[in-house]
Amino acid sequence: MGKKKVLVSYGVDIDAVAGWLGSYGGEDSTSDISRGLWAGTVGTQRLLKLFDKYNIKATWFIPGHTLDTFPEDCAAVRDAGHEIGLHGYSHENPADMTFAQQRDVLDKTYKQITAFCGGKPPRGSVAPWWETSKEGTELLLSYGIEYDHSMSHEDHQCYWLRTGDEWTKIDYSKTAVEWMKPLIRGTMTGLVEIPGSWYIDDLPPMMFIKGAANSHGWVNPRDVEQIWMDHFDYFYREYDEFVFPMTIHPDVSGRPHVVLMHERIIEHINKHEGVEWVTMEQMADDFKKNNTVPEGAMMPAPRGEILKLQKEGKAYSLVDYEGPMPK
Repeated sequence: MGKKKVLVSYGVDIDAVAGWLGSYGGEDSTSDISRGLWAGTVGTQRLLKLFDKYNIKATWFIPGHTLDTFPEDCAAVRDAGHEIGLHGYSHENPADMTFAQQRDVLDKTYKQITAFCGGKPPRGSVAPWWETSKEGTELLLSYGIEYDHSMSHEDHQCYWLRTGDEWTKIDYSKTAVEWMKPLIRGTMTGLVEIPGSWYIDDLPPMMFIKGAANSHGWVNPRDVEQIWMDHFDYFYREYDEFVFPMTIHPDVSGRPHVVLMHERIIEHINKHEGVEWVTMEQMADDFKKNNTVPEGAMMPAPRGEILKLQKEGKAYSLVDYEGPMPK
C-alpha cells in the first residue's frame, strides 16, 4: 500500500422550494412548498452547524430561486467561507429546455452568484436532476465555468468531460439493422468533471416525494451510511489516490436522523491517513494541476470574461436578469 491521497468533499444542493417547482412535482402543493421552506432555513442552518463542528468547508450549489427566497440563510453559507456554485434557477431540467431558456437561466444565475459573492464568479455547476445537454455544456464553457458535478463516467477520479455523445434508440417499428449501432463519442472539453453517484446521494433513498412511484423517505440512515462507507472503504483499499464527493441536500440531510448519519460518516473517514477535506473547486484545481488537457479540447473562456464582453455589447445578456422590466 502506497502513500494515500484522498480528497473528500460535500456538495450541498439547497433545492428547497425550487426543487418542488422544477423537479419533484410539488408545485401545486402547499404542503410540499412548506417542506421547501423548512429546507431553506432550518435544514440549511443545521448543515452549517455540522460543517462548523468538524471544520469542513463545503461547496453549496444554490438555485437562483433559493438565493432570492432565502437571502439571509444563503449569506450565512457565504460568510462561513464555503464555495457557492450554479444549480439552475428553479431546479429546471436542462434536457426539457430550449437553448434560449438554458441560456437565460445561466445568464441570470451566473450574475446572481457573482454579485452575491462580491464580484467572484462561480467556477462550478451541478445540473438540476443531474440531466445535462450538449448546448448546456457549451454554454458553461462560454461563461468560463471550470468544472461540473453531474456525470458518472468515473466513480473515484475526476476526468475531462466529453460532450455530444450520440447513440441510437431502439425503434421497434423499424428494422433491427437501423438501431444496431454503437455509441459515437463526442468532443473532449477542458471542463473538469467531478463524478456524481446516485449511490452517494442522500435524496433518492431518504426523501419522500408523493409524485414518485419509487419514493422512499423512511429508509434507515444506517443502511445508507453503510453503502457510503463501503464505497469509501473499497476505494481506500484499492487505490492510493481517489476523490470522494458526496451529494447532499438540506431537504434531507438537515433532518436529525441524517445529521447524525453524517457525523458517523465524517468520523469514520477521519480515521484514515491521507484524507483531506476540500471544496470542489480545490478538487478540480488539483486535477488540473496533475493532468494535461486533451489535444483539441473545447476550453472554458477566461474567468469573468463574459461580463466584460456583455458590458461592451459583444455578448448576449438577459436584459431583465434582476426582475421583470416595468410596464
